[in-house]
Amino acid sequence: MLAPQVLGVGLKMYLDHGRTLRWVERLRDAVTGHPALTEGSTTLFVLPTFPSLTESRRLLAHTSVALGAQDLAAEDSGAFTGEVSGVELREVGCEFVEIAHAERRTLFGEDDALIARKYDAARRNGLVPVVCVGEAAPGDPEVAAEECLRQLDAIVGTTAPGPPMVVAYEPVWAIGAARPASITHVRHVCTRLRTRIDPDLARVIYGGSARPGMLPALRGAADGLFLGRAAHDVEAVVRVLDECLSA
Repeated sequence: MLAPQVLGVGLKMYLDHGRTLRWVERLRDAVTGHPALTEGSTTLFVLPTFPSLTESRRLLAHTSVALGAQDLAAEDSGAFTGEVSGVELREVGCEFVEIAHAERRTLFGEDDALIARKYDAARRNGLVPVVCVGEAAPGDPEVAAEECLRQLDAIVGTTAPGPPMVVAYEPVWAIGAARPASITHVRHVCTRLRTRIDPDLARVIYGGSARPGMLPALRGAADGLFLGRAAHDVEAVVRVLDECLSA
């Protein structure tokens, strides 16, 4: 079950194996005992690269930090060289898995049909899917919302799914940018995305150059943040957890 607020960290491929494990150790030490986690108001998950999953699981044992993967195969087994199945991810301790990130679409050619199969693979293997949606270019927030709803419907279906699931709104033009999208823009899109989820089980979070200081302004529209490079500074994660306590 997801807490009322969700904070995710996607490491992408910025850190090598050794740096990843040192980061996980620093994170573990910094957030262990944080009241946002111990009191159950916030779910925190981290997504290292595949080779670092097993050792990260060991480092995070007996903590409140959940582990996840950045992708999974659409199939559970077979002759799929280079792929990693949801079966194996669950076996090594993953609870979450990210799908549909804009980079998977643009760099690796993933379309809605393939992403929908990955969504199904996550669900049948007991993994919480973190479904990324976002528009390609800046513009009117309602146009952005309609595109995000189209993407979400293509992946999970047009009826409210029975999660747990996380919908991560990441406008493509804001990913890795110097500035995130405006608070007004993000609030509008996240509010519209909430019309497609079960509010008792699913959460909508914001990514795309997300950083400390954003969460209080998004309260009531977004349920948390999806941090990228900002989280390389572990203290930034702690500051967002502090903000979670003010809900």
